[in-house]
Amino acid sequence: MGWAIALHGGAGDIPYSLPPERRQPREEALRHCLQIGIKALNSKFTPLDVVELVVRELENIPHFNAGRGSVLTNKGTVEMEASIMDGKTMKCGAVSGLTTVVNAVSLARLVMENTPHIYLAFDGAEDFARQQGVETVDSSHFITPENIERLNQAKDANRVQIDYTQPIQNDTKNETEPPFANGDSQIGTVGCVAVDSNGNLASATSTGGLVNKMVGRIGDTPVIGAGTYANEFCAVSATGKGEAIIRGTVARDVAALMEFKGLSLKEAANIVVQERTPKGTVGLVAVSAAGEIAMPYNTTGMFRACATEDGYSEVAIWPDTKIE
Repeated sequence: MGWAIALHGGAGDIPYSLPPERRQPREEALRHCLQIGIKALNSKFTPLDVVELVVRELENIPHFNAGRGSVLTNKGTVEMEASIMDGKTMKCGAVSGLTTVVNAVSLARLVMENTPHIYLAFDGAEDFARQQGVETVDSSHFITPENIERLNQAKDANRVQIDYTQPIQNDTKNETEPPFANGDSQIGTVGCVAVDSNGNLASATSTGGLVNKMVGRIGDTPVIGAGTYANEFCAVSATGKGEAIIRGTVARDVAALMEFKGLSLKEAANIVVQERTPKGTVGLVAVSAAGEIAMPYNTTGMFRACATEDGYSEVAIWPDTKIE
C-alpha cells in the first residue's frame, strides 16, 4: 500500500477558542515536519531514520513540549525524555532526566545502537551524551519565559498539568478573561510513526513531561510498550497523562490486539483509547505494516498530521476539523 507517516504535537484540553496566534504556529510546525517526513520517505530513508529526523525537528520547535519547549519541574528545572523503536528488529532505546542534550531522541537512538542496554537516565545518560559527542547546551537554553509562567500558574493552582491544560483562573480575575492570558504556552509532547513500502515500521516520542512534575518523575514517553512501541504489525506513539498510559500499556496493547485478536489498526487503536483508558488522558498516532493510519484521542483535541504515498495528507486539531 506504500509508505505512511503520522505525527503528533500533544493531546489535551485544547479549547475551540484557542487564539489564532497560538494555534497557527503549531499548525505550521506540524505541516513543516510532515513535509520533512514525506521528503525522507520519498528519498527511501528507513522508517527509523524518518521518525528520528521528524522528532528532532519537533524538539527544535519551542511551541511543543519537547526539547527547546520542554515544560518545567516543580523546582523550575528541565528533565527531558525520549524513546525510539525499530519494528523490524525490535531494537529500542530510551533516555530520561536530560538537562543539557539538545535532541533527546537522537541520544535514545545512540543508546539503542551503541550500548548493550535499552534505557539510560539522569547522570548516566548525560555522561553517555558527552561520550558520544552529541550536541549539548546549558540547561538555561530550554527554560523559556512562557514555561516559567506556565509553571507559576500550575503552582498557583496546586496541580500537575498535562499537555494543553487550561490554567485555573483566580477568583479575583475577571471570569470573562480568556483562558490563555498571561502567556500560557499550551504545548505538547511530540511523536512520529512511519512505515515504508516494504512494511518496515518505526516509532519515536519525546517530551518534557508534566508541568510542575516532581523532580525525578518519569512518564510514559521513554517506557517501551507504554508511550512508544513498534513491531511487525504497527508502530505507535502516545501522548497525554503518562501515568494512565503506563497503567494501560497503551502502545503495546494496540499491537497486541492486532497480533492476538486479528483486529485492524483502527479497531485496535480505538478500543485502547476509547474503552481501555480514562477519558481525557490519552491520544496516539499509529501506522500499520499495510500503510493504514490511526490517530484517535479521548481528550478535547490533539495536534496531529499524517500523509500516505498516494497523496493523502491531513493536519488537524479537533474532531472533524481537518485543516488541509
